[in-house]
Amino acid sequence: METRDLGSTGHESTVVTFGAIALNWLEQEGANQLVELVLDRGVNHFDVAPTYGDAELKLGPKLRQHREEIYLGCKTQERDYDGARRKLERSLDRLGVDHIDLYQVHGLEYEDELEAITGEDGALAAFRDAKAEGLIGDIGLTSHGNPQLILDAMDRIDDLATLMFPLNPVVAAKGDDGHDYEAVLERAEEAGIGTLGIKAFAKGSWPPTEELPEADRPYANWYEPVETPEAIRERFDFAASQGLSTVVSPGDPKLVAMVLDAATRYDGMSEHEQRSLIEEARHDDSPVPEQLHH
Repeated sequence: METRDLGSTGHESTVVTFGAIALNWLEQEGANQLVELVLDRGVNHFDVAPTYGDAELKLGPKLRQHREEIYLGCKTQERDYDGARRKLERSLDRLGVDHIDLYQVHGLEYEDELEAITGEDGALAAFRDAKAEGLIGDIGLTSHGNPQLILDAMDRIDDLATLMFPLNPVVAAKGDDGHDYEAVLERAEEAGIGTLGIKAFAKGSWPPTEELPEADRPYANWYEPVETPEAIRERFDFAASQGLSTVVSPGDPKLVAMVLDAATRYDGMSEHEQRSLIEEARHDDSPVPEQLHH
């Protein structure tokens, strides 16, 4: 599987990153099998978070067995120093490892959160101390929110190694400031910041819960995903052709094998095909609506 520089981290990430939230929906044995499948395909970058149910615990056994093969990303939604430190220690404990390769500010959405994180007693200070102690390697940030806020964060945080944000044809078709993740991608490339694309497989938001209760959704994703091998391959090829370092696999275990197949077979996508996909998606719902922020 193709690998790419993860910005200036020194790590070469596979073109797909395993989104370990998928493990939350499986029993331990199924989780072990899925991690084995992902590793067999050569994937070397995993991403997990404490908000993903039991995913940290389910990842633990195989992670410890294959620790040297995995660049491990984890995150925290805590915005202050003490909270971030506690969450980091809890994640290390649940994962059963002594360090996390990439620790990320999770889900930045509001300007006042950025103020809190970068403040004297903010989460970033805790990240930097943990880095000095060898508990974490690189510092990253994730956001499903306003691209302008991500650009502000890049201005404010000079040791940012990676960024994670949505990128797909639906978002690309919107063409407004609220969806201008291309600007984020360009700036990240200039700054040597690694980029992880999320929601590559999003078709749109789920119908309202009164029409389709959460329990009846056929997939565990935050959004309605594309689901055929062809559509998944098309979406993967699109995301991987935008210049991202790596594309994060979707949250439902039923989709992971198809994404791994697409990643293994990836060999680029023509400008023409990319433009067609964007055109087709022009009238689709954005998969980044307010209610999807989590």
